[in-house]
Amino acid sequence: MLIIGGTRFIGRHAVEEFLDHDYTVTLFNRGNHDNPFTNRADVRHVQGDRGDDERLLAAKRDVEPDVVVDCVAYFPDEVRRATEIFADVDAYVYVSSGSSYAADDIPKREGVTRLCDCSPDEAVEDSAASYGPRKAEGDRMVFSAAERGVNAMAVRPTVVYGPYDYTERFDYWLHKVNEHDRVVVPGDGTNVWQRVYVEDVASALRIVAEEGEAGEAYNVGDRNALTLEDTVAEAASALDTTVEPVYASDRELATVDLSLTDFPMYRESPHILDTHKLAALGWESTPVREAMQRTVEEHLDSDRTGEDEGPGRQAEERLIGVLEMV
Repeated sequence: MLIIGGTRFIGRHAVEEFLDHDYTVTLFNRGNHDNPFTNRADVRHVQGDRGDDERLLAAKRDVEPDVVVDCVAYFPDEVRRATEIFADVDAYVYVSSGSSYAADDIPKREGVTRLCDCSPDEAVEDSAASYGPRKAEGDRMVFSAAERGVNAMAVRPTVVYGPYDYTERFDYWLHKVNEHDRVVVPGDGTNVWQRVYVEDVASALRIVAEEGEAGEAYNVGDRNALTLEDTVAEAASALDTTVEPVYASDRELATVDLSLTDFPMYRESPHILDTHKLAALGWESTPVREAMQRTVEEHLDSDRTGEDEGPGRQAEERLIGVLEMV
C-alpha cells in the first residue's frame, strides 16, 4: 500500500497502523521532514512532490499499490488528479476534515449536514479561511470519482491530538497544566470542540480502506466529547498534578488585550461529529483517559511546549491579577 505523506502526524500513525495489520508500506513524499521509519526495512520511501503527476504516476507503477491513503491533499485539484492516477486501486482514502461542514448541526452527520461551498478562488487559496471549503471540495472530488467507478472514500477527522502533534495545539494545554497551579480557561469552560485521538484516525483510515463504500465519507472523533474544562482536568490527572481553572469572559480577557479565540481548542459554537457510520464498520474509539495518558507520556519526552499557539504566561498572570481585584 502507498501513503502519500506519512512522516509527521496522522501519516506517521497510519504507517504504524497498516504495518500492525500486515501491510507492506511505501511512503511517497518530498522528504522535507525527518523520516521516523528510516531504519525500518519494511517501509520503503519514494521521493517526489505530490503535485508532480509524472512522479506520482511513476510511484504508482513502481509500487503497484492496492490501497492508497492520501494524507496531504490540501487542494481539490490534488484529489481530482490522485483519483485519476489511482483509479484502478482497491481503495483510495482521502484524509478530509470535519471543517468540511458548513452548518453548525449538533452532531454533524455525513450526507445530512451541509458542506462548505468552495469558490474557484478558495480552491487555490492557501489560507486558514479557505481550509474548510477546500476540504469540502476535495470530498466532492471523491464523490465524483466514485461515480466514475473509482473506489474512493473520505475520512473526516475533527481536531486531532496525540503523540507527535507538530501543531502543538494540545501541547499548549499540557504544558500550562504541567507548569502552573492556575490556568486561564476561556469562557466558562463548557465549550465543546470535539477532538479525536490520532491512533483512532489511523485505524479509521485502515478500516475504511478495507470495509468502506465507494463515494462515502466517514466522520471520526472521540466518542466522548469533552468540554475544555474537562479536558484540562483529564490532562491534570494524566500529569498527576492538580490545577485550578480560572475562567474568563471575552470582556475580562479584553482587559489584557486577549480574546476567547486566542486560546487553542476554543470554539464559540459546539462542534461534534456523529461517528455511528464509522462504528458500523467495526471502528472503536480509544477511551479518553487512555488516549490522554499516551499523549502526555510522549509530550513529556518531547521539547514541545505550544507556547506560541496561545496567550503567554505573562498575559495570563496579568489577567489573574485583574480578576482577583474584582
